[in-house]
Order: sequence, then C-alpha cells, then structure tokens
Amino acid sequence: MGSKEILQITGIVLGLLYLWLEYKANIWLWLVGIIMPVVHGTLYFKAGLYADCSMQAYYVLAGIYGLAVWRKSPSGGKPHAGITRTPLKTVPILVAVCAAVQAAIYLLLVNFTNSTVPFWDSLTTAMSITAMWMLSRKYMEQWLVWFAVDAITVGLYIYKGIPMTAGLYALYTVLAVVGYLKWRREYLLAERI
Repeated sequence: MGSKEILQITGIVLGLLYLWLEYKANIWLWLVGIIMPVVHGTLYFKAGLYADCSMQAYYVLAGIYGLAVWRKSPSGGKPHAGITRTPLKTVPILVAVCAAVQAAIYLLLVNFTNSTVPFWDSLTTAMSITAMWMLSRKYMEQWLVWFAVDAITVGLYIYKGIPMTAGLYALYTVLAVVGYLKWRREYLLAERI
C-alpha cells in the first residue's frame, strides 16, 4: 500500500468522525477539524491539488476559531443549541466574498502553479472557506454549501486519481442532505419552544 492510499484511508476515518460530530453539532468536531487537515494537506499536495492543499492551513485556523466561537456562545457548545438560519442580508455578502476569494485563488493557481484544474480547485476551496465560516455561526445552510462543494469534489478527485477520497466525498454529498434536514428539524423544534 502506497502513501497516497494510507493518507486516503486515514483521511476517510477522520472525515467520517468529523462529519458525525458535525451532524451531532458536537463541539469536538473542531478538534478533529484541527487534526484532519494535516493528513488531507499532504494527500492533496501529492495529487497536485495546490489550492486544496493550501486550504488545509485555513482549516486548522478555522478549527481553532470555531472551537473558540462555539465555546463562547450562549449555548456553551451544547449540541444543536444555537442552530440558526443564515440572515438574508448576509447571503449577497457571502456570495461576493466567495467569488472574490475564488478569483484570487484562481489567479494564484494559474500564475504560480502547474495546476491542471485551477477553476474547480479554486471554486471548491472558496466555497469551503465560506461553508466553514457559516458552520462557525451554526447556520444550517452551511450544509447546502457543503453539498455543492462535495458534489463537485467527487468529480475533481476522480479526475486527479484519488478515488477513495472521491468516494468519501460522495458519501459527504449524501450526508450533507441528511445533516441539513437534521439541523433544520432541530432549528424548527427550538423555534416552537
């Protein structure tokens, strides 16, 4: 078994644990979210997915930030407490920031790397940055952004020759729908109380 396979298997285990904790809205997702990027960063570098590789540094910082935000929230990091909708006035800002980040990453990839997929790599990276920020705020629609990221990533990773990780993202795509429905249900229950 080669190093790419070992990294993929390790990443799959950590990814599933992370997703389970996210599904449960459990604060420990952030700890796994600090560890997992090291594995994925190494894998993506070996596969020539430079934006995804760079994104892992962001995930470490986002993990630290998310942990701090959830711990300081009025819910104190309690599962499902504090789940909310993305404010409508925030949506255009998120779209604009995501587009600007994608454009910047795209230009970096085109001008400074040998990336063969700069558009898709930069798109999934920018959308992931957006989704992580939304997760730190417990916006239930973060699951919808993850759904789009995961669906695109499946094809990208198959193309780049990391099929086990593509399989993980196929599972993520399905679980993003399940996660959204669960968070939505929890939100609606909290609204009735």
